[in-house]
Amino acid sequence: MTTRRPNAGIGTPDRSHGYEAAADVYAASRSPTIGAATVARWAASLPAGASVLDLGCGNGVPITRTLVDAGLDVWALDASPSMAAAFRRHFPGLPVAVEPIEDSDLFSRRFDAAVAWGLLFLLEPPTQAIAVRKIADALNPGGRFLFTAPAAALEWIDVLTGAVSFSLGRDGYRALLASAQLDVIAEDEDEGDNHYFEAAKAEGTHV
Repeated sequence: MTTRRPNAGIGTPDRSHGYEAAADVYAASRSPTIGAATVARWAASLPAGASVLDLGCGNGVPITRTLVDAGLDVWALDASPSMAAAFRRHFPGLPVAVEPIEDSDLFSRRFDAAVAWGLLFLLEPPTQAIAVRKIADALNPGGRFLFTAPAAALEWIDVLTGAVSFSLGRDGYRALLASAQLDVIAEDEDEGDNHYFEAAKAEGTHV
């Protein structure tokens, strides 16, 4: 299915899936707490000072802030220049790349963990598969991956951008993760009714 995306300018495709144009509205509407408790619990299970890739970081509130408060080594990525600029204002010392995940080399390094809060379902299904494979490649053996997506397979219109969002559903995500040698180890809902999946890369696995 092909979806028309908003443009950042005349003849310039918006690789942020509409979030560049909606950056200010997003910042004003994003809860400063929803998701933080879930991410804090996940962060506490990681090794001290673990390196974490924060994908679709937005302005960094509250997810990046929670990771930083947990003492983790955070590297961030967002396709929206405006979101990245706000991120830099909040976290001037943290690295942030301004690029879509499907085109990124993810800093050409390995990480102990990755989080994608509110990102994967913005991508069309083939691009989600590319993203999951990239994330798996970027994780160290035993690395952890936390992401949000509805448990049901469905499509809907993003209220901020007007673009179509795609959930592969529980079975679809489990199959996609397994194809990248990532095993689902937990699923749950946060206080904002966001469904999340936690996966792990097997020790000794190289993909």
